[in-house]
Amino acid sequence: MNQFDFSVLNVSTNDIPENERVPLLRDFYCRGVLKAEVEAREGKPFAASFTSHVLPEAQLLIGGLCGARVIRTKQLVADGDDSLALIVNRSGVLGISERGHDLNLHAGQAVLTSAEDVTTFERLSLGSCFSLRVPRRVLAPMIVDVDDAVMRVMPESSTGLRLLVNYAETMVREKAFETPNLRQLGVGHLHDLLAIVLGATNEPRELAGRRGVKAARLQKAKVSIANNCWRQDLSVATVAQELGVTPRYLQRLFEADGKTFSSFLIEQRVKRAHRMLREPGYAERTVSSIAYDVGFGDLSYFNRCFRRTYGATPSDVRSGDMP
Repeated sequence: MNQFDFSVLNVSTNDIPENERVPLLRDFYCRGVLKAEVEAREGKPFAASFTSHVLPEAQLLIGGLCGARVIRTKQLVADGDDSLALIVNRSGVLGISERGHDLNLHAGQAVLTSAEDVTTFERLSLGSCFSLRVPRRVLAPMIVDVDDAVMRVMPESSTGLRLLVNYAETMVREKAFETPNLRQLGVGHLHDLLAIVLGATNEPRELAGRRGVKAARLQKAKVSIANNCWRQDLSVATVAQELGVTPRYLQRLFEADGKTFSSFLIEQRVKRAHRMLREPGYAERTVSSIAYDVGFGDLSYFNRCFRRTYGATPSDVRSGDMP
């Protein structure tokens, strides 16, 4: 999709025979949301009403559902979709299972989910939701480690959450996305607001520590490391040069944050390897190849760091024995 593409898809099971509702919703998801299986819950009334706004580098889903289970299966995850979706539950209770977590999202709460993981969404009774889905490449440069935000419940009071939803719904209500210039501007605003919302999921102490010039430099350093951790020549000196500060100054910034430059770099490399080991697209790659690709020069050291972080071996994670 280029910057000028735009489409609106609607689905409603009103006046649709029971036996045609599941195929109808499944087709809607595959065309306007993401590939997923849909199941009706036995003994529960099944109904759905959604509108999907498909935009360049964004997709909005607004509507309600009951008596259904929507599953992003292991087979469908292999399609390579790496999008991330902020799910805001508007009413009722929404059950979400992903990465070993089983959540019941109550009215006003939100959570970030990943299309790269097997995920189940379940509604037993009528409830409505809002979701904003964007490609991973959009968020990755804006957040230190977007995977840390996945499946972390955010309360309604989270910074920027209500503003994000209200802004998106205003753009929809005013049909602003139909105008190319407003569409491009609006999508950019949605990306920025989403980054603010996800940043607000951190602990208050961390938020307070981000204020000021020093905090801004530390944040910029972390983003640079997270996005370039695969480079074996990455060092405190190269990052310090990029920021225009001395290596010792940068080391002190990390120390004040409770870490060292090296420990943060290793953490990002291990997380990158963990993600690759879970992705079907890397199934044919050896563990050693992945270790070297994420920046490790020694396989034994990689295995020690990985086990220390996840309490499991890379092979355990790849086989699915560990989340």
